[in-house]
Amino acid sequence: MTEVNMFSQSKLNEADEKQQYVKPIQNASQKGTLTAGDKKHGKRTPKDGQMRTRSEEKPFTCRECGKSFTSESYFRTHMRTCHQCGKRFSNSGNLKTHMRTHTGEKLFTCHLCGTSFGFKAVLSRHMRIHTGEKPFTCQQCGKSFTSESYFRTHMRTCHQCGKRFSNSGNLKTHMRTHTGEKLFTCHLCGTSFGFKAVLSRHMRIHTGEKPHTCLQCGKTFTNKSDLKIHMRIHTGEKPHACLQCGKTFTETGHLKAHMRIHTGEKPHTCLQCGQTFTQTSHLKIHMRIHTGEKPHSCLQCGKTFTTTSHLKAHMRIHTGEKPHACLQCGKSCTNTSDLKTHMRIHTGEKPHKCLQCGKSFTQTGHLKTHMRIHTGEKPHKCLQCGKSCTNTSDLKTHMRIHTGEKPHKCLQCGKSFTQTGHLKEHMRIHTGEKPFTCQQCGKSFRCESVLKKHMRGHTSEEPFN
Repeated sequence: MTEVNMFSQSKLNEADEKQQYVKPIQNASQKGTLTAGDKKHGKRTPKDGQMRTRSEEKPFTCRECGKSFTSESYFRTHMRTCHQCGKRFSNSGNLKTHMRTHTGEKLFTCHLCGTSFGFKAVLSRHMRIHTGEKPFTCQQCGKSFTSESYFRTHMRTCHQCGKRFSNSGNLKTHMRTHTGEKLFTCHLCGTSFGFKAVLSRHMRIHTGEKPHTCLQCGKTFTNKSDLKIHMRIHTGEKPHACLQCGKTFTETGHLKAHMRIHTGEKPHTCLQCGQTFTQTSHLKIHMRIHTGEKPHSCLQCGKTFTTTSHLKAHMRIHTGEKPHACLQCGKSCTNTSDLKTHMRIHTGEKPHKCLQCGKSFTQTGHLKTHMRIHTGEKPHKCLQCGKSCTNTSDLKTHMRIHTGEKPHKCLQCGKSFTQTGHLKEHMRIHTGEKPFTCQQCGKSFRCESVLKKHMRGHTSEEPFN
């Protein structure tokens, strides 16, 4: 009943408002009426709207805010607009209902719990709390909702990963990530993609287009994400951190590969020898052992290498660069592996042990050479006389017999020798040093070979000279 009275009152108010601007319209139309004389002489009186514009007359005034209008239609639109928030409505009834959001007026009360609401629809939704009614049901998962708004939000949510979207179209597009549906195909190579944007990026492989340029170094990229990752080289940003050791990385892929150090996972297996690797790039480099591929070539001497790091280390032979220095003696090395091997001189470490005689070595190369004593292998052969040697250094020394080269010279007498060992023995003539002593008679000698010959005299293998 109260609502009917309020509705009647609003009708009366509208009638009063109408009266307010009907009279000015009638007066304006009378002023604009053509007289007999006007018709006779062909004169035309301006229309109401034109006359008001010229005279700047504004006969329609809002009682609430005092604003005036020249046109009735503008006035009516203004009267259906909220003066507090500017929201516009199709009729005055909707405006009146809307005003409750500003006044806080609550006309509708729940008879069960006494809670009041400004709108009847809100009360109806509230009543479902008491009745347990859930009229909105999802056809996919069967979940029900009390509110249509909650139901609509649910229907824009992916049922597989929980990701929410602003509209059903975006959700439909997203679902391709789960279904694997690929609607967009490259007409050049036939590769298919789930999204048009991904196909567009793919096409740059064929066109060679790289629209994203680094402003610092000028390097170009096919997509924005690659440029973003590249920029971290300049900024030093490493946002992806290992939770176990704290090491940081520029990309998630690098972090993922690093984590295999902790887990011991090696998912990439060589099909030829069965060796496993943590990364595909490591497997790719390893495969060159089987294929013999050496794609990295030295521009100065033409020597080829399997990796860029090996080529880089080799280049230091030409440049003379030795960036790795020993902190104990100051000796410089071309690479870290050489420095590591050198450090064993100071530490005395000999990790490579012969399984036959127990002798240890600082390097695997030295152990390998030593093993030829046991096997009798002499793979390095002189092309002039056919003599075989166990290693290249012995062959090189031997070759001086044929070339006559004697690169090691005594600074005191000028005599030259083919080997440093021979020069060292010769220097004892000048120094008088005799480091080899007989344990039986105490006699000393400059050379170990002379001591051995002397020892035969004690064993009666050969008489003393």
